[in-house]
Amino acid sequence: MKAILSMAVILGACGLAAADDKAADPVGKWLCSYEIGGQARTSTLTIKKEGDAMTGTMDWADQKGEKLKDLKFQDGKLTFSAVRKYQDNDIPIDYTLKVEGDELKGKGAVDLGQLREFEIEGKREKGGGK
Repeated sequence: MKAILSMAVILGACGLAAADDKAADPVGKWLCSYEIGGQARTSTLTIKKEGDAMTGTMDWADQKGEKLKDLKFQDGKLTFSAVRKYQDNDIPIDYTLKVEGDELKGKGAVDLGQLREFEIEGKREKGGGK
């Protein structure tokens, strides 16, 4: 009896975790905003699901379609890297974002000899691919 009850609790917890990931689905087009060096900036994050895998791109005003690397989503947390091209330099940016409904918040991190982080937030565009 204890074994059955334990199994039911474990399965129930797994079901709740899966439901949380589904409720915090990252698929869609996200309009993001952040500030660097006192300047407001924007980007567009697009996440798609292809079979069991997720893919995505990041667009900035002067750079479009940058493919995301190491894209992972678990427990409502979205992580990935994108390379920002700026003045003939490739600058990898690591993102850690928390998805809650149609909003996301988190940090971007750039290592240019010294780790620099910035806050980023976004809202899912209505009809943005979800």
